[in-house]
Amino acid sequence: MTELVDLHGTAMAEFDRRVAAVALTDWALDTPCADWDVHDLVNHLTAEQLWVPNLLAGARVEEIGDRFDGDNLGEEPAAAWAVAARESRAAWLAPSALDRTVHLSFGDAPGREYLWQMTFDLGVHAWDLARAIGADEELDATLVGELYTWAGRHEQELSGSGLFAAPVPVGEDADTQTRLLALTGRKT
Repeated sequence: MTELVDLHGTAMAEFDRRVAAVALTDWALDTPCADWDVHDLVNHLTAEQLWVPNLLAGARVEEIGDRFDGDNLGEEPAAAWAVAARESRAAWLAPSALDRTVHLSFGDAPGREYLWQMTFDLGVHAWDLARAIGADEELDATLVGELYTWAGRHEQELSGSGLFAAPVPVGEDADTQTRLLALTGRKT
């Protein structure tokens, strides 16, 4: 199995590559995520990255409050993403980051589980962003395989979270990426 922190780096790079491909006229394009355009999607992932250093340092959701609500992208969306991604990645690379207890909105969780959630979100949303802007939709095969395995172990939690649409059926000959995306209600 690929080391989780490396897998996260791959997922981050997949999303980052798509953000770098967003043209000025792409920010208002629809995405596969209901009610989100490209700006909303990148803002969502940027806000998630902004939370990481705080949560890994022991902060509670209540302490952070609404600090990262609203538009986190400003006039330079790609640059805002890059800064948030860099700070988040640095926090994950700190010694014992995966062993820390993180205080999330649904309760306390091991840092390792939080990193899996973040890696999953980055991977799936990299595809969403690619689909929205017409970029390469093929994700790293190792990333896809590991995310699919993880999602299979957490299928009940994912479907019950309300964060994703209901799974969609796929053919028996569907590849792993198609199966992964189908678990989150995405049609390829």
